[in-house]
Amino acid sequence: MEFPTFRAAAVQAAPVFLDTEATVAKACDIITEAGRNGARLVVFPEVFVPGYPYWNWTMTPIGGSPWFERLFKAAIDIPGPEVAALAEAAQEAGTFVVIGVNERDPYSMGTLYNSLVFLSDSGELLGVHRKLVPTWAEKLTWAGGDGSSLRVYDTSIGRLGGLACGENTNTLARFALLAQGENVHTANYIALPTAPADYDMVEAIKVRAMAHSFEGKVFTIVACSAITPEIVDAVAHDDTSRAMLERPHSAVSCIVGPDGRVMGDPLIDDEGIVYADINLNRCIQPG
Repeated sequence: MEFPTFRAAAVQAAPVFLDTEATVAKACDIITEAGRNGARLVVFPEVFVPGYPYWNWTMTPIGGSPWFERLFKAAIDIPGPEVAALAEAAQEAGTFVVIGVNERDPYSMGTLYNSLVFLSDSGELLGVHRKLVPTWAEKLTWAGGDGSSLRVYDTSIGRLGGLACGENTNTLARFALLAQGENVHTANYIALPTAPADYDMVEAIKVRAMAHSFEGKVFTIVACSAITPEIVDAVAHDDTSRAMLERPHSAVSCIVGPDGRVMGDPLIDDEGIVYADINLNRCIQPG
Protein backbone atom coordinates (compact mmCIF):
# COMPACT_ATOMS: atom_id res chain seq x y z
CA MET A 1 0.00 0.00 0.00
CA GLU A 2 1.23 3.47 -0.88
CA PHE A 3 0.16 6.57 1.07
CA PRO A 4 -0.55 9.99 -0.47
CA THR A 5 2.11 12.37 -1.73
CA PHE A 6 1.32 16.02 -2.44
CA ARG A 7 2.62 19.59 -2.24
CA ALA A 8 1.70 21.77 0.74
CA ALA A 9 1.79 25.57 0.99
CA ALA A 10 2.25 27.53 4.21
CA VAL A 11 1.06 31.11 3.72
CA GLN A 12 2.72 33.92 5.65
CA ALA A 13 0.70 37.03 4.91
CA ALA A 14 -1.05 40.00 6.46
CA PRO A 15 -4.77 40.63 6.11
CA VAL A 16 -6.16 43.85 4.74
CA PHE A 17 -6.72 44.89 8.33
CA LEU A 18 -10.40 44.73 9.37
CA ASP A 19 -11.47 44.85 5.71
CA THR A 20 -13.24 41.52 5.33
CA GLU A 21 -14.08 41.72 1.62
CA ALA A 22 -10.55 42.73 0.63
CA THR A 23 -8.96 40.12 2.90
CA VAL A 24 -11.12 37.32 1.46
CA ALA A 25 -10.22 38.49 -2.05
CA LYS A 26 -6.53 38.41 -1.11
CA ALA A 27 -6.92 34.90 0.30
CA CYS A 28 -8.65 33.72 -2.88
CA ASP A 29 -5.81 35.13 -4.98
CA ILE A 30 -3.26 33.32 -2.81
CA ILE A 31 -5.22 30.06 -3.11
CA THR A 32 -5.19 30.45 -6.90
CA GLU A 33 -1.45 31.17 -6.92
CA ALA A 34 -0.63 28.22 -4.68
CA GLY A 35 -2.84 25.93 -6.76
CA ARG A 36 -1.01 26.97 -9.93
CA ASN A 37 2.22 26.04 -8.16
CA GLY A 38 0.91 22.54 -7.52
CA ALA A 39 -0.29 22.86 -3.92
CA ARG A 40 -2.97 20.38 -2.80
CA LEU A 41 -3.11 21.94 0.69
CA VAL A 42 -2.96 25.67 1.42
CA VAL A 43 -2.72 26.78 5.05
CA PHE A 44 -3.36 30.35 6.18
CA PRO A 45 -2.58 32.09 9.50
CA GLU A 46 -4.73 32.31 12.59
CA VAL A 47 -7.68 34.78 12.30
CA PHE A 48 -6.48 35.88 8.88
CA VAL A 49 -10.03 37.10 8.18
CA PRO A 50 -10.00 40.00 8.91
CA GLY A 51 -7.17 40.38 11.42
CA TYR A 52 -5.86 40.02 14.96
CA PRO A 53 -6.88 42.31 17.89
CA TYR A 54 -3.47 43.81 18.62
CA TRP A 55 -5.15 46.61 20.57
CA ASN A 56 -5.66 44.16 23.45
CA TRP A 57 -1.91 44.39 24.02
CA THR A 58 -1.41 48.10 23.46
CA MET A 59 -4.55 49.69 24.96
CA THR A 60 -6.68 49.48 28.07
CA PRO A 61 -9.93 47.48 27.78
CA ILE A 62 -11.85 50.77 27.63
CA GLY A 63 -9.56 52.17 24.94
CA GLY A 64 -9.86 48.98 22.91
CA SER A 65 -13.63 48.69 23.16
CA PRO A 66 -14.43 50.62 19.93
CA TRP A 67 -11.92 48.40 18.13
CA PHE A 68 -13.72 45.31 19.40
CA GLU A 69 -16.96 46.64 17.94
CA ARG A 70 -15.22 47.16 14.59
CA LEU A 71 -13.91 43.60 14.68
CA PHE A 72 -17.31 42.14 15.57
CA LYS A 73 -18.92 43.91 12.63
CA ALA A 74 -16.12 42.74 10.32
CA ALA A 75 -16.22 39.12 11.54
CA ILE A 76 -17.95 36.42 9.50
CA ASP A 77 -20.81 33.99 9.89
CA ILE A 78 -20.30 30.28 9.18
CA PRO A 79 -21.76 29.35 6.79
CA GLY A 80 -21.82 32.63 4.92
CA PRO A 81 -20.74 34.39 1.73
CA GLU A 82 -17.09 34.68 2.76
CA VAL A 83 -16.76 30.94 3.35
CA ALA A 84 -18.59 30.32 0.07
CA ALA A 85 -16.08 32.49 -1.80
CA LEU A 86 -13.12 30.72 -0.20
CA ALA A 87 -14.68 27.32 -0.93
CA GLU A 88 -15.15 28.26 -4.57
CA ALA A 89 -11.52 29.31 -4.82
CA ALA A 90 -10.43 26.02 -3.22
CA GLN A 91 -12.53 24.03 -5.68
CA GLU A 92 -11.24 25.94 -8.70
CA ALA A 93 -7.63 25.49 -7.54
CA GLY A 94 -8.19 21.83 -6.63
CA THR A 95 -6.72 22.28 -3.18
CA PHE A 96 -7.69 21.78 0.45
CA VAL A 97 -7.63 24.99 2.50
CA VAL A 98 -7.31 25.67 6.22
CA ILE A 99 -7.82 29.33 7.17
CA GLY A 100 -8.22 31.22 10.43
CA VAL A 101 -11.21 33.55 10.83
CA ASN A 102 -13.03 35.65 13.38
CA GLU A 103 -16.40 33.89 13.68
CA ARG A 104 -19.53 35.54 15.04
CA ASP A 105 -21.66 33.47 17.37
CA PRO A 106 -25.03 33.06 15.62
CA TYR A 107 -27.02 33.35 18.86
CA SER A 108 -25.19 36.09 20.78
CA MET A 109 -24.80 39.79 20.07
CA GLY A 110 -21.12 40.42 20.76
CA THR A 111 -19.60 36.94 21.07
CA LEU A 112 -16.66 36.06 18.81
CA TYR A 113 -14.64 32.90 18.30
CA ASN A 114 -11.11 32.38 17.00
CA SER A 115 -11.91 29.68 14.45
CA LEU A 116 -10.16 27.49 11.88
CA VAL A 117 -12.18 26.67 8.76
CA PHE A 118 -11.40 23.43 6.90
CA LEU A 119 -12.36 23.29 3.20
CA SER A 120 -12.03 20.39 0.77
CA ASP A 121 -10.67 20.46 -2.77
CA SER A 122 -14.25 20.05 -3.99
CA GLY A 123 -15.42 23.18 -2.15
CA GLU A 124 -17.02 21.37 0.78
CA LEU A 125 -16.98 22.86 4.28
CA LEU A 126 -15.40 19.97 6.19
CA GLY A 127 -15.70 21.60 9.59
CA VAL A 128 -14.77 24.41 11.97
CA HIS A 129 -12.55 24.36 15.04
CA ARG A 130 -13.01 27.06 17.67
CA LYS A 131 -9.90 27.85 19.71
CA LEU A 132 -10.43 26.24 23.11
CA VAL A 133 -8.80 28.85 25.35
CA PRO A 134 -7.85 32.32 24.08
CA THR A 135 -4.29 33.15 25.09
CA TRP A 136 -3.33 35.96 27.47
CA ALA A 137 -4.92 39.27 26.38
CA GLU A 138 -7.01 37.49 23.74
CA LYS A 139 -9.58 36.73 26.43
CA LEU A 140 -10.75 40.32 25.98
CA THR A 141 -11.95 39.41 22.47
CA TRP A 142 -12.81 35.73 22.04
CA ALA A 143 -15.00 33.26 23.87
CA GLY A 144 -13.67 29.75 24.37
CA GLY A 145 -14.57 26.84 22.16
CA ASP A 146 -15.11 23.25 23.29
CA GLY A 147 -13.76 19.80 22.62
CA SER A 148 -16.44 18.89 20.07
CA SER A 149 -14.41 20.62 17.35
CA LEU A 150 -11.20 18.65 17.99
CA ARG A 151 -11.69 16.75 14.75
CA VAL A 152 -9.46 15.02 12.23
CA TYR A 153 -10.78 14.87 8.67
CA ASP A 154 -10.12 11.79 6.53
CA THR A 155 -9.21 13.21 3.11
CA SER A 156 -7.50 12.18 -0.10
CA ILE A 157 -4.27 13.79 1.17
CA GLY A 158 -4.38 12.02 4.53
CA ARG A 159 -5.99 12.61 7.90
CA LEU A 160 -5.98 16.37 8.46
CA GLY A 161 -6.24 18.25 11.76
CA GLY A 162 -5.23 21.61 13.16
CA LEU A 163 -4.87 23.86 16.19
CA ALA A 164 -4.58 27.62 16.64
CA CYS A 165 -1.47 29.21 18.11
CA GLY A 166 -1.11 28.46 21.84
CA GLU A 167 -3.25 25.33 21.49
CA ASN A 168 -0.14 23.73 20.04
CA THR A 169 1.22 23.63 23.61
CA ASN A 170 -1.95 21.94 24.89
CA THR A 171 -0.91 18.31 25.35
CA LEU A 172 -4.43 16.92 25.61
CA ALA A 173 -5.67 18.84 22.56
CA ARG A 174 -2.74 17.52 20.53
CA PHE A 175 -3.37 14.01 21.83
CA ALA A 176 -7.03 14.25 20.82
CA LEU A 177 -5.92 14.77 17.20
CA LEU A 178 -3.14 12.19 17.26
CA ALA A 179 -5.52 9.62 18.75
CA GLN A 180 -7.69 10.04 15.65
CA GLY A 181 -4.75 9.09 13.45
CA GLU A 182 -3.72 12.58 12.34
CA ASN A 183 -1.16 12.53 9.49
CA VAL A 184 -1.02 16.22 8.60
CA HIS A 185 -1.26 18.91 11.26
CA THR A 186 -1.83 22.62 10.63
CA ALA A 187 -0.43 25.02 13.23
CA ASN A 188 -1.95 28.45 12.56
CA TYR A 189 -0.34 31.46 14.26
CA ILE A 190 -0.27 35.26 14.34
CA ALA A 191 2.81 37.45 14.41
CA LEU A 192 3.25 38.42 18.06
CA PRO A 193 5.75 41.28 18.37
CA THR A 194 4.03 42.27 21.65
CA ALA A 195 5.31 39.17 23.47
CA PRO A 196 7.63 39.68 26.48
CA ALA A 197 11.11 40.90 25.58
CA ASP A 198 12.75 37.59 26.47
CA TYR A 199 10.26 35.52 24.43
CA ASP A 200 11.50 34.48 21.00
CA MET A 201 8.32 33.89 18.99
CA VAL A 202 10.13 32.31 16.04
CA GLU A 203 11.94 29.72 18.13
CA ALA A 204 8.85 29.05 20.26
CA ILE A 205 6.77 28.25 17.18
CA LYS A 206 9.47 26.02 15.69
CA VAL A 207 9.92 24.07 18.94
CA ARG A 208 6.18 23.39 19.21
CA ALA A 209 5.92 22.23 15.60
CA MET A 210 9.01 20.06 15.79
CA ALA A 211 7.82 18.43 19.01
CA HIS A 212 4.35 17.63 17.65
CA SER A 213 5.75 16.24 14.42
CA PHE A 214 8.33 14.09 16.18
CA GLU A 215 5.97 12.81 18.87
CA GLY A 216 3.13 12.03 16.47
CA LYS A 217 5.11 11.07 13.33
CA VAL A 218 3.14 13.70 11.41
CA PHE A 219 3.86 16.55 9.02
CA THR A 220 3.17 19.99 10.50
CA ILE A 221 2.34 22.98 8.30
CA VAL A 222 3.07 26.19 10.20
CA ALA A 223 1.36 29.30 8.81
CA CYS A 224 1.90 32.61 10.61
CA SER A 225 0.60 36.06 9.82
CA ALA A 226 2.82 38.99 8.94
CA ILE A 227 2.44 42.41 10.49
CA THR A 228 2.63 45.35 8.10
CA PRO A 229 3.24 49.09 8.54
CA GLU A 230 -0.47 49.61 7.78
CA ILE A 231 -1.43 47.48 10.79
CA VAL A 232 1.08 49.28 13.00
CA ASP A 233 -0.24 52.67 11.88
CA ALA A 234 -3.81 51.58 12.59
CA VAL A 235 -3.26 50.26 16.10
CA ALA A 236 -0.25 52.10 17.56
CA HIS A 237 -1.36 55.03 19.69
CA ASP A 238 2.02 56.22 21.05
CA ASP A 239 5.76 55.63 20.62
CA THR A 240 5.78 52.76 23.13
CA SER A 241 3.05 50.79 21.38
CA ARG A 242 4.62 51.48 17.99
CA ALA A 243 7.96 50.09 19.19
CA MET A 244 6.17 46.99 20.52
CA LEU A 245 4.41 46.35 17.22
CA GLU A 246 7.51 46.93 15.09
CA ARG A 247 9.63 44.36 16.94
CA PRO A 248 11.24 41.99 14.40
CA HIS A 249 11.61 38.20 14.55
CA SER A 250 7.98 37.76 15.58
CA ALA A 251 6.66 35.48 12.81
CA VAL A 252 7.77 32.28 11.11
CA SER A 253 6.17 29.90 8.63
CA CYS A 254 7.64 26.53 7.81
CA ILE A 255 6.89 22.85 7.16
CA VAL A 256 8.18 20.17 9.52
CA GLY A 257 8.64 16.50 8.66
CA PRO A 258 7.68 13.49 10.80
CA ASP A 259 11.28 13.23 12.03
CA GLY A 260 10.91 16.65 13.70
CA ARG A 261 13.15 18.50 11.25
CA VAL A 262 12.23 21.63 9.30
CA MET A 263 11.96 20.95 5.57
CA GLY A 264 13.74 23.62 3.56
CA ASP A 265 14.10 27.19 4.75
CA PRO A 266 11.60 28.85 7.09
CA LEU A 267 10.19 32.27 6.21
CA ILE A 268 10.68 34.86 8.95
CA ASP A 269 8.60 38.07 9.22
CA ASP A 270 8.16 38.72 5.48
CA GLU A 271 5.08 37.88 3.43
CA GLY A 272 5.36 34.88 1.12
CA ILE A 273 4.55 31.20 0.66
CA VAL A 274 6.62 28.23 1.83
CA TYR A 275 6.20 25.05 -0.20
CA ALA A 276 7.22 21.47 0.54
CA ASP A 277 6.48 18.09 -0.98
CA ILE A 278 4.74 15.82 1.53
CA ASN A 279 5.18 12.04 1.32
CA LEU A 280 3.07 10.32 3.97
CA ASN A 281 5.09 7.13 3.49
CA ARG A 282 7.77 8.95 5.53
CA CYS A 283 5.49 8.75 8.57
CA ILE A 284 5.98 4.98 8.86
CA GLN A 285 9.51 4.72 10.21
CA PRO A 286 10.39 7.74 12.45
CA GLY A 287 10.26 7.14 16.20
